[in-house]
Amino acid sequence: MQNILEIEELIKLISKLPGLGPKSAKRIVLKLINNREELIKPLAKNLAEVYKNISRCNICGSLKSNSNGCNNCENNKNKYTKICVVENIADQWSIETSSVYQGYFHILGGTISSSNYQKREDLLINSLVERVKKDSIEEIILALSHSVEGQTTAFYIQDSLKNINVKISKLAQGIPVGGEIENLDDGTLISAFKNRQNFSGSKD
Repeated sequence: MQNILEIEELIKLISKLPGLGPKSAKRIVLKLINNREELIKPLAKNLAEVYKNISRCNICGSLKSNSNGCNNCENNKNKYTKICVVENIADQWSIETSSVYQGYFHILGGTISSSNYQKREDLLINSLVERVKKDSIEEIILALSHSVEGQTTAFYIQDSLKNINVKISKLAQGIPVGGEIENLDDGTLISAFKNRQNFSGSKD
């Protein structure tokens, strides 16, 4: 391959995407170069628009349009009494695709970890507490990974909500230890939601 700086930089960037390595990135770059008008031009335009117009909502953590607001917590026409708390947007999308849940989402943006310390303010836990109060939420569903970090975060959320009259539940057993929500199939998600338990451990 010719030593062309722009191409090498593009390969490096694409290889950073999930599931892609240098070989896959090279194939993608070649496909793009061979289809400049059909792929590169509209892709570059769309990426620029996403960069300019899409951001993370500082209330619920979901993606929002800077011009139209957040469809999850601002412009939702339906009034719900439940909030499903997830670690990241990929988890939100997986649950939405399964159609097992109807309600609001709250995307933390990570978990509390002792090894890779993340400020708890960055996890939008304070804004979750405010949403529960403001929107008269009756149930919080903790759809967090069954890892040490996920469970530590769940206990911290429970403690943050201890003075509020709201039910806190977790997804049912069946999710493997360390398992990520985004990697679960629809059947497992549906079962986990339908058979969810009180966070204290007692069955609903």
